[in-house]
Amino acid sequence: MMELVRSGEEPEVPVLAFDAISRVYGDGAKAVRALGPVSFEVQHGELIAIMGPSGSGKTTLLALAGALDEPSEGQVSVAGRDLAGLSAKELSEMRRRVIGFVFQDLNLLPGLTALENVALPLELDGASLQEARREAREALERVELSSLAGRFPDDLSGGEQQRVAIARAFVGPRALLLADEPTGALDSVTGELVMRLLRAQCDAGRTAVLVTHDAAHAAWADRVLFLRDGRLIDEAADGALSVSRGGSGS
Repeated sequence: MMELVRSGEEPEVPVLAFDAISRVYGDGAKAVRALGPVSFEVQHGELIAIMGPSGSGKTTLLALAGALDEPSEGQVSVAGRDLAGLSAKELSEMRRRVIGFVFQDLNLLPGLTALENVALPLELDGASLQEARREAREALERVELSSLAGRFPDDLSGGEQQRVAIARAFVGPRALLLADEPTGALDSVTGELVMRLLRAQCDAGRTAVLVTHDAAHAAWADRVLFLRDGRLIDEAADGALSVSRGGSGS
């Protein structure tokens, strides 16, 4: 439901906005429309789940939201900034400072400890070692892993590695987390723990968009968007899912 804006107040700028976005690969007869047109907004503090069958455009949507790809048509805005209007340097800064990623394979560096993995984005952005480590410890504490800060990824369970990846994605001032099947390789108990942590981060003011095939995990979201054949075909609010909805399959 749209909130009324009191007189003199400016409406809140969405953390993420898709305005008539399409992504087409190839040209002419070989052109394939992977996504679109799709329009939606994600506000501060929201946890949004994206569901749909294989090939429905979920991963393409995340790539566009994270400035890893460019739309063929339409406008993607993050924190009120049109990504198409940003230089390569500004896009790189956006990915370091505003957008965090949790990939299916996590991309943790095996030669670095949990603390060092989480601190790395801050160090690459110019933070001092002391400041980067301090913020990394705070991020690990938020995901209840501060006691394992000195362990290497191979010495952590799958769920612990996933929590390190979430801490890294949310370290520093980053406001938007994009997660591709963050619970896909986890058992149900660990997957629920990861979703609880994501929910807590969003309740504290961060924002997350995740792709998932699991309706139980999607139920943690404020809204669930259903994609099929690159189109947004349905939406469920407050985690209210129906197994009969098209596009909610794995």
